[in-house]
Amino acid sequence: MSTTKTTTEKRMLMHNPPHPGEVLRGLCLEPLGLTVTAAAEALGISRKTLSAILNGRAGISPEMAVRLSIAFGASAESWLNQQTQYDLWLAERNRKNLKVRKLSAA
Repeated sequence: MSTTKTTTEKRMLMHNPPHPGEVLRGLCLEPLGLTVTAAAEALGISRKTLSAILNGRAGISPEMAVRLSIAFGASAESWLNQQTQYDLWLAERNRKNLKVRKLSAA
C-alpha cells in the first residue's frame, strides 16, 4: 500500500468541511423560511432529532439522508458524502493520537 496521499486526501485535510447540519440549515431551511418545528414535521422526525443534526450533535444516517432527499431534492448520496467527509476530517485531526503500528510483509 502506498504511503503517498492522493490529491483528494490532501484536499480533505486542508479545510474544515461543514457539518451537514450547517448545510441543511443554510441551504434548505433558511431559504424556505422553515422553522425547526415545521421542517421536523415535514421530515417525519422529532424536533429534538432535527435540532441535534442542525447543531452538529448528531449525524446524517442513511435513513435521514433518504428523508432529506425526498424533502429537499438533493440525492441521499450527497447527504451521506457530506457526513462522511465531516467524520473523516474529525478522525484525521485525531490521527496522531491513535495507537496503531504500521504492518508490512515480512
